[in-house]
Amino acid sequence: MSSPPKLADVMIELCAKAGATQTIDPADVAKAFFEVINRPSVPWQGYLQTVRDTAVALAKEGKIVIYRKGAPVDPDTFRGVYRLGAPNIT
Repeated sequence: MSSPPKLADVMIELCAKAGATQTIDPADVAKAFFEVINRPSVPWQGYLQTVRDTAVALAKEGKIVIYRKGAPVDPDTFRGVYRLGAPNIT
């Protein structure tokens, strides 16, 4: 039996699928993770803070970029609504 996918893997895959010029909504990551993890006891909204925490960690590693108002932001200091993208987004 294979192990369930990790949230980080789901996030990186969705960012890569979005391509070099698009960003994704963190809620889409939570929804996709909810679908693959198959734990109906926790609604997809229950993963939003974990998505944010994972995004910060991956951004610090250079695996994704966090955007606010269309511009890359510091993962340690950003606040509010944000989007995620692949590191090579232009």
